Amino acid sequence: MNAENQGRARAEAFRKEHKLGHVPLPDLVSLIELTQHVDVAVLDAEPAEHGMTVRDPARDVVMVAVATTRKPVRQRSTLAHELGHVLFGDFAPPKTGGWDSRSPEEIRADAFARHLLVPVAGIEAVLADRVVGGSREGERPDREKVALPELSMIVQRFKASPVLVAIQLHEGGLISAARKKEWMALSTPTLASRFGWTDLYQGWQQESDTRRAPQRLLSRAIQGYVANVVSLAAVARLRGLPVEQVATEFELAGIVPDPIEPVTAPIKPADSRRPDTDFSDLDALDELTDRRGVAGHDSGTHRE
Repeated sequence: MNAENQGRARAEAFRKEHKLGHVPLPDLVSLIELTQHVDVAVLDAEPAEHGMTVRDPARDVVMVAVATTRKPVRQRSTLAHELGHVLFGDFAPPKTGGWDSRSPEEIRADAFARHLLVPVAGIEAVLADRVVGGSREGERPDREKVALPELSMIVQRFKASPVLVAIQLHEGGLISAARKKEWMALSTPTLASRFGWTDLYQGWQQESDTRRAPQRLLSRAIQGYVANVVSLAAVARLRGLPVEQVATEFELAGIVPDPIEPVTAPIKPADSRRPDTDFSDLDALDELTDRRGVAGHDSGTHRE
């Protein structure tokens, strides 16, 4: 089985394992965190850095990081690509040469991302709900009668680039090779402008350009703040926000530290640490930020 088929098979298995059917996927950050139990961070990065997955073998900690960007569908492709690396266990050290060609692991992760985000069966189901080229509802759409409005609709619905959608339409025998090539030259903003969903696209841009701390790590940090073992400054640093802003948010939410009871007997240092207050992952996040582009997987580039 080649890398393309491996990626497609794993994407289909992932959707089946998590009962996702063939519908468009919701927030991918939450999907990865909830299904894989790994931390996912959205960080500011250099323009050429899209995403990476790292594993600390000493602590067996896996973390995914993607860059903030004004290109939301590219960020989703990157997240899906990194999920592929997590599922395939692609944690080998980065190669030292041969940068002009993509490795089988990268090709496999690309295929996984494409089939996960835009399953051919999902496209067929969406098109079957519309009258396309004279087809009646429930019938398979006619080849070559899937037109530009349908491309825009699928891009909008699956929140994926015209490149990915065009490849999948061709994979499903719904458009010709010539039309695939033509549509792969289009951009998401172009389709949004032409078919009237620019406001929606700008909302996507705002979301993808916003930093996000790993939810599991942040939840533990907030628990530590309530338990008086983590400072408000540490929570603010994790979120990348001013302390005053986090303090106001916590005040409105009624999040306050527990009252501190007088200590009547000395407590050994080892006893003062609660089982749920190990924040070594926070150090890992800092290390990841410092090491961006050193030990990760190039998530590839896709036309937005």
